[in-house]
Amino acid sequence: MSEILQQLANELQIKKNQAQAAVKLIDDGNTIPFIARYRKEMTGSLNDEVLRNLFERLTYLRSLEERKKKVIESIAEQGKLTDTLRQQIEEADTLVAVEDLYAPYKPKRRTRAMIAREKGLEPLAAVILKQETTDPLEKTAEDYLSDKEGKEVRTVQEALAGAQDILAEMVADRADLRAAIRKVYFDQGLIESSAKDKTVESVYEMYYQFSEKVKT
Repeated sequence: MSEILQQLANELQIKKNQAQAAVKLIDDGNTIPFIARYRKEMTGSLNDEVLRNLFERLTYLRSLEERKKKVIESIAEQGKLTDTLRQQIEEADTLVAVEDLYAPYKPKRRTRAMIAREKGLEPLAAVILKQETTDPLEKTAEDYLSDKEGKEVRTVQEALAGAQDILAEMVADRADLRAAIRKVYFDQGLIESSAKDKTVESVYEMYYQFSEKVKT
């Protein structure tokens, strides 16, 4: 809790004892308007806006800490928690970052990649990933055809599709790649909208006409 109080103080540019007093009043069930108006002497005269921001961040940071704890426990129960991974989770500053780190260890429903692994196609995925083979992939994939019950891979196309499913899951489970892709979307993504039927009048009619004039 001490770390959360210090973070609140840093983010809101207030003193730690002000943050501590405000948090205690909130935890005691007092409303933000009440604290802002009648408990100024306790909070150092924090205004309504600062208190609301503090409450929102307090709620988020507490949820973040709770989620970190559950994620660490879940991975530890699987016997896959390393010191490095624990540190990465503990240092994550957003829920999104925590979920990205948890993605490879999160219990999943049966996926196509899981089925492909069960059929013995993970080595083929590794070959594709390394890009070191000089043979056509179709020829390489022939080595992974199988007629074993429950592990049937009858065609080259089926083998390559399974390997692709494994590779797709590997990429999706990497926290660094998820963060990089998300950054690209935020930095370069565009949202566009248009009327389904331009002849139908709507409450957005004036805005639409204005935007069309701007374009021309």
